[in-house]
Amino acid sequence: MKHSPDSPRCGCSCCAAAARLDHSGELIPDPGRRQFLYRVGALTAGGLALPAGMVSAAAAGGEAAVQGPRPGAPLRVQPVFTYSVPQRREATSWREWGGIQTEADASAEQERIRGELAKLRKQAGFGLEFLPLVAVRNREQAANLAAGSHDVLLMYAAGGSGQVLEALTRKDRWNLMFLRHDPGPVYLWYEIVHPRFLRKTVDEYGQPGMDVHDVVVDHPDDLLWRLRGLYGLKQTLGKRMVAVGGPSGWAAGGRKAPEIARTVWRMDLQDYPYADLGRRLKAARADAALVRRSAEQARRYLGGARTTLETSRAFVDNAFVLLEVFKDILREAGTDAITINSCMGTIMPMSETTACLPLSLLNDEGFLAFCESDFVVIPSGVLLHYIAGTPVFLNDPTYPHRDVVTLAHCTAPRRMDGRRAERARIMTHFESDYGAAPKVEMRLGQRVTNLVPDFNCKQWVGFEGTIVANPFLDICRSQIDVRVHGNTTALLEEMKGFHWMTCYGSYLRETGYALRKIGVDLRNVSSEPRPA
Repeated sequence: MKHSPDSPRCGCSCCAAAARLDHSGELIPDPGRRQFLYRVGALTAGGLALPAGMVSAAAAGGEAAVQGPRPGAPLRVQPVFTYSVPQRREATSWREWGGIQTEADASAEQERIRGELAKLRKQAGFGLEFLPLVAVRNREQAANLAAGSHDVLLMYAAGGSGQVLEALTRKDRWNLMFLRHDPGPVYLWYEIVHPRFLRKTVDEYGQPGMDVHDVVVDHPDDLLWRLRGLYGLKQTLGKRMVAVGGPSGWAAGGRKAPEIARTVWRMDLQDYPYADLGRRLKAARADAALVRRSAEQARRYLGGARTTLETSRAFVDNAFVLLEVFKDILREAGTDAITINSCMGTIMPMSETTACLPLSLLNDEGFLAFCESDFVVIPSGVLLHYIAGTPVFLNDPTYPHRDVVTLAHCTAPRRMDGRRAERARIMTHFESDYGAAPKVEMRLGQRVTNLVPDFNCKQWVGFEGTIVANPFLDICRSQIDVRVHGNTTALLEEMKGFHWMTCYGSYLRETGYALRKIGVDLRNVSSEPRPA
């Protein structure tokens, strides 16, 4: 691909050509995603607990459970039930709207809430912890509860005063409200949450820590997808990432990306110098046992089903040596996330291969591994990975036309659904015609989520699409043609930044909700009709 002459880094894709294979087979619309992160290995407080000599599922090339780090800390949710019991008075209004009129009503409703929360916890598929439900009836109780240790305050606002709700709602926490309409018992705040709580009896919104998108009526499933978005955001904020060769951003617009990653996303970016990598690689290649183990893992990987070799076997053997070195670096850093700067050249002479295949293998094992160190797009990958619970595909986009866009890169994961290894041809990296890179044949007919971050981290674009082809163009090795759902014209007009992020499944609701919490807007062009 062509690069801007003022680009401070390589700023491109890591791959090239892929062949158009007409394998329509085994279309699984919902392949058990989100269970991926619960089948992976252990991330301990002191680092990655990866046993010495462990052979990963990726190395085995089979369908065994993958090994790797666990997901982050669960999302802690404090549910609270607000209500009041009215007292009859003669010849005056003595009760407010709502079906909770007695202590017996309140007790029955709390049991119902506990049952709904238990069901949500079973359905979640991500780390979700509900603290015991607490009933509050006054401001002091509410303030004490709001000061507790939780990520999300979930209000079941059956009744009670606005002062109680305000005391529960802290702007430094995430807050949700559930309201009952049909079937009842109907909640008081179903009537007045908008004019009294959110707008304070005027036209302008005035409640810190909540907006209209934080209120759910009747459907617990609408709580669950919001909680999934917040879970992903919790794992992304403060994420520690090893940046081999230092953090960067694509071209002129990406120069401020590392600083945005540190401030907006609060990421802990760990610079790992290439000089240190070179010394470590030299020691690894001198370790006869490690070299033998890597060659055996390479043999098993290449012998797996749906895998063909179309490059030098030595490049693959060296890729597994590099994989072990990356895992050692991650273990020492106490994280599961890594990115490689200058992957178009610097790493090749010292590793005698490319980083493409090791990064693909790491993603298949539950790690987060990205090429190019482009922190314009990397936060979107971390967020989408934790929301979806599956690997994600950092890619170079092309020009959308007739509702189709080609996405390509050389580091695609094979287990895009978190479970099954897609068919792959192990080839050279395209631009260098060197090393080992997978051409992953992604599932035709698969629905995918695509994120298009902007350089300034202010307004992203998102769309859903369907994989319609795995072409074999003279571009990065893993290639998919995606049919855009929705307004392709708006996608063309609003495209910013450069790299995109893609995963199997539909996650724009969760992503957009999470982004609002950090002041980033997501324009979902799949929700917009095509222009006439």
